Amino acid sequence: MKKVLVFATVLMFPAFAMAEAGGKGDLNDAQIAHIVVTANQVDIENGQLGKKKASNEDVHAYAHRMIGEHTDVNKQATDLAAKLKVTPEDNPISKSLKEDGKKNLDKLKNLSGKEFDKAYIDAEIKLHQQVIDVADTKLVPSVKNEELKALLVKVRPALVSHLEHAQKIQGSVGK
Repeated sequence: MKKVLVFATVLMFPAFAMAEAGGKGDLNDAQIAHIVVTANQVDIENGQLGKKKASNEDVHAYAHRMIGEHTDVNKQATDLAAKLKVTPEDNPISKSLKEDGKKNLDKLKNLSGKEFDKAYIDAEIKLHQQVIDVADTKLVPSVKNEELKALLVKVRPALVSHLEHAQKIQGSVGK
């Protein structure tokens, strides 16, 4: 649920800088839920573009993986929010994610071939590194509900796996 995976395609969004800087006060569970859902949706949309535009077979497969796994996490997150009667609450970080996700998606749309593959994978690496850091330093410490915290902790190994997978692919698409 805790869509820590969530940020995964947001490139170098200012939202991460805000979260890493500590923002203004702790996030509540409703805000964390919204960040998770928003981040996952952004990565799903980028993955859908990657699946259509990737010229490298490994990049295409990675995009397919991001769509499936982030869709699953979003379902878990929305199901848990409903169970806990938590209505995801928009906040500066989720707004920035959505806006920056659109900007980055537009940038990726204008690329093709190896240039697209490299930009997509580079963005995935940067984002997964940032998401892991933000989850560890901001989301997990701020979450109050134990089920929500358990989901965030459970999702972390998948984020690490996404990062490692993208790093492996990066070598075949150039630096």
